[in-house]
Amino acid sequence: MSRDPRLHARPPAPLPGGGAEAGLQSLPLGGMRDSYLYVPPDYDPSSPLPLVLLLHGAGGHAQHGLDLLSHLADDAGLILVAPASASHSWDVIVSRAYGADVALLDQALEHVFARYAIDRSHLAIGGFSDGASYALSLGLANGDLFTHVIAFSPGFIAPVTPRGQPKVFISHGTRDGVLPIDPCSRTIMPRLKRAEYEVSYEEFEGGHEIPARIAQRAVDWLATT
Repeated sequence: MSRDPRLHARPPAPLPGGGAEAGLQSLPLGGMRDSYLYVPPDYDPSSPLPLVLLLHGAGGHAQHGLDLLSHLADDAGLILVAPASASHSWDVIVSRAYGADVALLDQALEHVFARYAIDRSHLAIGGFSDGASYALSLGLANGDLFTHVIAFSPGFIAPVTPRGQPKVFISHGTRDGVLPIDPCSRTIMPRLKRAEYEVSYEEFEGGHEIPARIAQRAVDWLATT
C-alpha cells in the first residue's frame, strides 16, 4: 500500500475542445462502486469551468458526495466529480495509508481533464465529514493542483508534506455530536492560519450537517477568491 498522497493528473495545455457530453454521467473507473461526473447543461468548451472534486463521508457513496453541491452546480457553472471510496471510508482513514483511493481520484481527474475545459484558477477539492478530512489532507498535499479546498465539518488533517498554498473554506456546526467542533475545526483552523494559509471559517448553530446557506457560502467563496 502506497503512502504517497500525490495526484499526478493535470489539465492539458491546450485545453480540450469540441463536443463533450453534459449532464450526470457514470465515470468508467472500474471500481467496485459507481463514481459520477456532473457537467452543467450549458457547458461550452470555449469557456473553461471551475471543477470541484467532491468526497462523501464515512459509510456514504458517490451520490452523497455529488449531493453536497449538485443543487448549486448549474447556477454557479460548476463541473462536479464525485468518486466512491473503495471501502466504507477513504484509504488513509481506514488503513492509515494512502493507496487505492488516491489512484482512483487520479484516474477520475485524468478522465475529466482529457474531455472538458477546466478553469485552472478554480480547481477545488471538497467533502463532508471524513470526506472533508480527506479533502484537507489531499488538498494540502496537492496545493500545486488544487487552488481551493472546501471542508464541511472535518475531523482532522492526516500527515502530509504540504505543496502550494490553496485557499481553504471550513464550516462546522457548534452542536456537532459526531465530530465535535472544539477538537476538530476549532483546532484545524488556527493550525492552518499559523501555516499562513488563507482560511475562510464559518461556524453555525447546528449539528453534523451542511445548511443550505453554508453550501451557498462555499460556492460564492469559490467563485470570488
